[in-house]
Order: sequence, then structure tokens, then C-alpha cells
Amino acid sequence: MEDESELLALRRARLDTWRELGIDPFGEAYPGAEGCRQVIENYADDRPVRIAGRLISKREMGKNVFAHIQDETGKLQVYAQVQGLGDKFAFWKLLDIGDFIGGEGTLFTTKTGEKTVRLSDLRILSKSLRPIPSQWYGLSDVEQRYRQRYVDLIVSEDARRVLLLRSRIVCEVRRFFEAKEFTEVETPMMQTVAGGAAARPFVTKHNALGIDLYMRIAPELYLKRLLVGGFTKVFEINRNFRNEGISRRHNPEFTMLEAYWAYADFEEMSRLVEELITSVAQKVMGTLQVGGRAASEDGIVAALPPIDLTAPWPRKRYHDLVKTAAGEDWFTITHQERRERCAALGVEISPAMEDFEVTNQIFEKLVEAKTRNPLFVTHLPKELVPLARQNTADPSVVDVFELIIGGQEVAPGYSELNNPVVQRQRLEAQAGEEQQNLDEDFLAALEYGMPPAGGIGIGIDRLVMTLTGAESIRDVILFPLLKPKPA
Repeated sequence: MEDESELLALRRARLDTWRELGIDPFGEAYPGAEGCRQVIENYADDRPVRIAGRLISKREMGKNVFAHIQDETGKLQVYAQVQGLGDKFAFWKLLDIGDFIGGEGTLFTTKTGEKTVRLSDLRILSKSLRPIPSQWYGLSDVEQRYRQRYVDLIVSEDARRVLLLRSRIVCEVRRFFEAKEFTEVETPMMQTVAGGAAARPFVTKHNALGIDLYMRIAPELYLKRLLVGGFTKVFEINRNFRNEGISRRHNPEFTMLEAYWAYADFEEMSRLVEELITSVAQKVMGTLQVGGRAASEDGIVAALPPIDLTAPWPRKRYHDLVKTAAGEDWFTITHQERRERCAALGVEISPAMEDFEVTNQIFEKLVEAKTRNPLFVTHLPKELVPLARQNTADPSVVDVFELIIGGQEVAPGYSELNNPVVQRQRLEAQAGEEQQNLDEDFLAALEYGMPPAGGIGIGIDRLVMTLTGAESIRDVILFPLLKPKPA
């Protein structure tokens, strides 16, 4: 069996042969080629076509060759014979799997019923100097799939499917908000204060100004400034950066949608999110029964029933869910008793956790992680959401929802806090993991007056995971961040 060095040498030798024939193996543009799917969908006997794609298989049988080419839309069979190609038939001996080729011909159907192009012209468009993995086995090393995504996309139909679906999902999200007359905006990705979320930012330096800048952890405070300025409906599909760990559900660079609607509240925003996700699922996936598989943090994949996105989605209060999971007396027992209850329930906590953080661990491990179908969790403790409006009847909670699907938070939504005095008090009183930086300019903006408003955030990566059944956030990001390979 030839080793890799022999295969590389053979391909470079063929590269030289092409050049000796006076043919540039890294050729010119080849305009007017139809996509593989387009050729098949517009099939008609003897219809002339012009095609281009990557050669992924070939089977030579004397004076006849059957092969397949591939592009992002699918694959297509081509057929060549000496009578049709003449001298160019000899090119097949110089073509390797992975080469890009172009050709012209007419359509016919084989005896096995496969739509095929009978070639009358053939040319090489780009030479592949490295052998691609087998179409059957792909990249066996999961980490290599992410490091060499370009190879993974060549050989894995599922990888191409998921990442093309991601593009369609983002397009439909954008169309949805435009149809609702929201204005798409762009806010700074480098900020002087990292605000809008409790997260550790990436720090960079602006040499000309001699100041530190922070990569955006959330666009929220800038989008609210636009409400102050008179915008009524705004949204942004943005890149956020958080200097935190990497896991199946977390990547330091990720995509969020945030939208704000003046004069609305969290109830209105929950209806908007429900309509958005069901609409996108129906248009892109063609069904409201999505997903169907899951993976634990250690990568073990389990088959699960599909997620049912059929509306309306249930709404339950945070406190009620915690009591169901941890005991009806959870909020009446002492802080120490709650810690002991966590140990009995197998929920890990740290000594530094505040009381509300201990409760939230119960929620995350015993409620969120076990919720499969959509659930709006409402009225969270005010300590957890410092940028949301307090509930009028119960000031200990805020008017918010967290949308849980498939064991993870997909979208939070608020009735936004617009009282600058209370907002300052909330931010200054924060402690523990929820502490945020104080943005004085944002507080000054609130003092000019911000209308009552509803806001939402949707993790686009997690939404794509939910709709496609992807096992990891790395499967829905083209080039996820990975730990560098050892030297």
C-alpha cells in the first residue's frame, strides 16, 4: 500500500505532466457551469449542460469511465468514452480524486436510473496535491475534523448539510425581523467598557490612543442607547467574545441575535420568540419535530426523541420549578440546609457561591438540563438579571423569561429596566460571578430617558444545534477555536 509520501510524489509528478502537455493545472475561470443539483432537477434527455466540481470518484473500464463530481449542492455522475472525448480521454489517467474538473456534454439516464452527463469536453481546473480521505470513512479523528474543516466539508455530507442549514437559518431569522419592521443595526465590537453581561472579556490595546479596549461580550447596552435615541425596533446579529472555557456548548467566539422593542414587555417578547423559532423551523427544516440526538459533555451520543416545537409553549415560574426539583421547603430552609440538600441531590456547589447562586445551580442541573421540549421559565431572581425590570407584585423577582430547549438556554427575554437610579444601584450591588462592569455613559444615556421596552437574546449557535440535532457547538461553527496542537 502506498504511503502518504509516495502519493504526494505521484501527484506532483502528474502536475509536471500536465505542464509538459502545455496545460495549466491551476486553470482559468470556468463561467456558466450549472450546480449538480440544478442539473438533476432540470433534467431532460439530451439536454446540453456545462458542469464543474471536485472529482470524488472514478471507475475506469477500458475505453469508458464513470465518475462523480461534487459541489456544495450535491454530487453528479459523469460518463466519458473515447468516441466522445477523443484525445482528451487520456486526461483521465492524469486526474486524481480531489481534482477540480470542468466539462460539457448532454444528459442521459443509465440502466440503473442515475441521471448522468455524457462528456464531450473535459478540462482540469485545479490540481489536488494532497489525497483526500475516503468518502466512506472520512476523518476518523474528531478533533481533526474541526482543525481541518475544509477537508471535513469535502468528505462529510452531514457536515456540509448542517453548516449550509446554519446559513439558511440565519437568513430566515433576518427575514423574520425585517418583516416585523425591525431595523438591523451594527454596534461596536471593541468597547471601552465590557458590559451587558457577566463575563470575562478579551483585552486588546489601541496604540494610537494608548488605551485598553475590550472585545464585545454583548451588544445590549449600545442597542439600548438606540432606544434612548428614538429607535423603536432594532436588532443585531452579532459576534460576541468571552474569555471563558471551551465545551460542547461554549465557544469563546459565538453568534448572538439581540432585539429590542420599545413599549413592549417580556410577555410580548416571548410571543415574538415563539413565532420566530417555529417560523424558522418550518421554513428551513420543513417540520416542527427537530433534533433527535444529543451528547453529554464527554462526547457520548444518545438517541433521543425529536424536540416538539409545536406552539403554544408552556410557561412556568422559576421558583415553582426549583421547589419541584429540590423540595417544597427549599425557600424556607436555611442557607446551610440548602447546601446540605445540594449534596444529597448530587448538585455540586462551591463555598464561595452566594445563596441565589446555590439555588441557580439546582435550577441548571435539575431543571434546565432535563428539559427537552420548549419551556419558558419566568420571573427569575433579580440578582440573576440586573438589567431587567422588577416585578410590581413581587420585587424579589424580575419580569423575564429564559427559553429552555433541549437541555440548554436558547433565549432570554426581559422587560428592560429603564430607571437609571435603580439600574445604578443594581450594578453596584452585584457580587460573585454575576458582577458586571459599570458603564457610566450607559447610565447617563438612561438619564435622558429610555422608553419601556422588551428585549431578547438568542444564541444562534445553540438555535442551529437545536434545529439540526448537532451534537456539539463545534459542529455548527465553521472554524471553532481549539487548543493548539503540541509542537
